[in-house]
Amino acid sequence: MSSRRGHIIVCGLDGIGVTIVEQLHRCGQQVVIVEQFAKPAQLLSVAAWTTAVVGSQGSLAQTLAAADIETASAIVCVAADDLKNVQIALQARHMNDRLRVVSQLGNNAVRRAMAVDNGPGAVIDSASLAAPSIVEACLGRRMHEMQFGATTFVAATLPVAGGTLRSAFGDLAPVAVTRLASAGSQPIVFPCPGRDFMTMPGDQATMLGTPDELRTRGIDFEPPAGRRESPSVRQRLKRSTGNARAVIGEFDRGLFRALCVLVTLVIVSTTLLWWQYKKPGMGPLDALYFTIETVSTVGYGDFSFVHQDLWLRVWAILLMLSGVGTIAVLMAYVADFLISRRLNQSIGRRRAGTMSDHVIVVGLGAFGLHVASRLLAAGKQVVVIERDDRNRFLAAAAELNLPVIFGDATSPATLEIARLRNAAAIAILTSNDMVNIETGIAIRDMLDEQWVTGSALPVVMRVFDRSLSGTISARFGFQNIQSIEEITAPWFVAAALGLDVLGAFSVGRQAFTIGCLRVSAEGSLVGVAMEDLSTSTRVIALQRAETGMLEHPPRRGTCFEAGDLAYIVGPNDELISVLRRATAMASPTEPNPSMKGT
Repeated sequence: MSSRRGHIIVCGLDGIGVTIVEQLHRCGQQVVIVEQFAKPAQLLSVAAWTTAVVGSQGSLAQTLAAADIETASAIVCVAADDLKNVQIALQARHMNDRLRVVSQLGNNAVRRAMAVDNGPGAVIDSASLAAPSIVEACLGRRMHEMQFGATTFVAATLPVAGGTLRSAFGDLAPVAVTRLASAGSQPIVFPCPGRDFMTMPGDQATMLGTPDELRTRGIDFEPPAGRRESPSVRQRLKRSTGNARAVIGEFDRGLFRALCVLVTLVIVSTTLLWWQYKKPGMGPLDALYFTIETVSTVGYGDFSFVHQDLWLRVWAILLMLSGVGTIAVLMAYVADFLISRRLNQSIGRRRAGTMSDHVIVVGLGAFGLHVASRLLAAGKQVVVIERDDRNRFLAAAAELNLPVIFGDATSPATLEIARLRNAAAIAILTSNDMVNIETGIAIRDMLDEQWVTGSALPVVMRVFDRSLSGTISARFGFQNIQSIEEITAPWFVAAALGLDVLGAFSVGRQAFTIGCLRVSAEGSLVGVAMEDLSTSTRVIALQRAETGMLEHPPRRGTCFEAGDLAYIVGPNDELISVLRRATAMASPTEPNPSMKGT
């Protein structure tokens, strides 16, 4: 009989699984790995953080029983396949209805169904959690909105001229200070510094406050994503001109040759008839009218060539034959244009040719689709590049009216079709780190001169491996590398611990998490003052259990009381440790309602 009790079972080490195991270990948790959902290399990478590895025992039920599911506190299902996650979650819930079941599901319909009567735990979609950080990087937004109860707070990243944070920003709460040690180096992040922290010229300070507090300090609050700003007259004129030029460029060159022949015929015939038509004679307008009538072969009701000279009647014959042939060619080219335009709209090439100041999304997966939909909601034009013309998300892209270009994003020809040089940003979001890196390098080479001068468009790259993200950033000069596991892992860890995470964002390359905790009477935070918490975390607001009032910001000497609701921000590991302290002696809590079905 095993002595394990209160441990956490992890099924799946692909993607964020390794990071989840590491963070659970840092929180002092016993972690048991189910071997059949992991590769040997992955098992080796987490060997120092696990209590045990359980091999397959035949059926899934027997394997989970061998992992002591009856005495476990939680199970985290993050296998690469949604179907496996559903199977594990349902089997685990059947075997232990008190267990916190945390499962990752990308399918919207299945996730909603699983969230109903899920019991303790959470059903989480990594794409919806990480997408806001990618969108903010693409839009160049330097403000991150968050909701604490009924109050909106904004974390704004602002330049600092030097001096203390208090002198520059007053009572706004400091979240981080970012400093570049030297040009081209990685930024140094000072998390949650005090207001008397001494800054240097060139530093970037991330300060948090309500929109009104920001405006009081002279900081303009950006409109929330989804509010479309009306383009200026100049922008409309530029867009219209670009659209007209693009449409003209879509026609086959043969159409313009046929059009030139037709115009030449009309001019020559009009001139001849004006000068040579007799009985009763013609003016310029009559000559033009008679020419068009002849070319279009609509008949002779008012003018005819019956009583004209022989050579003019021969000319009429040639004019009619030439006109019929030329117009037929013109109609063929127009028909070809209309049909090909309709067909090409489905693959995005034609529509991409009319765009400017758009965002290019590379990779039409669940994550790429999420990011694209959020960019559309923010009022941006979006073009997607995808290799697989049978991608299962094409129907969803069509519903969003997303133009999709099928091709290799590492090819300059494909990037030219997507109008890379006219784009506002490009997000590289495939599920393969090597493909993302190769695409980023291809873009850097294509924008060589702009890249050197620092005027190139933002390149936001998705990378799973945290250590790899730092290496390629230093080696190739990519400044907007987003580690998805860093952003999303805290949600899974917190849900497995029965805690509440509200959001996440990045400062420099440091991931910050926003958490909400209910101070338990049995927890170790009762009586602890704000100033005695970890120096890397900050309590932004405190809702008192007795009065229900929201204190913002709480004073340094304010102490936690049982039942208080505290909103805290800080680096991932630090914040989860604080959240864990709040319920260290408490029994497993009910699931976080805000995380169900997200």
